[in-house]
Amino acid sequence: MAHNPQGPQNTPDPAGSTQMFRAFVDESPQGRGQQPAAAPAGPRIGLIIGVVLAIAVVAGVAWLALK
Repeated sequence: MAHNPQGPQNTPDPAGSTQMFRAFVDESPQGRGQQPAAAPAGPRIGLIIGVVLAIAVVAGVAWLALK
């Protein structure tokens, strides 16, 4: 007959796993000697250029329509 121990030694500890996960998530980058990465400016600059070009096109079409 197989022996299936049913006790705290053979069951995973969900509280311990949660505590380790929270410790991992709460770790600050400054604590490891790293600085947080700056947000990339590429998408923001592209958005601004796109908006300016769209306004210029609308203004040009309106100027031609009213001419």
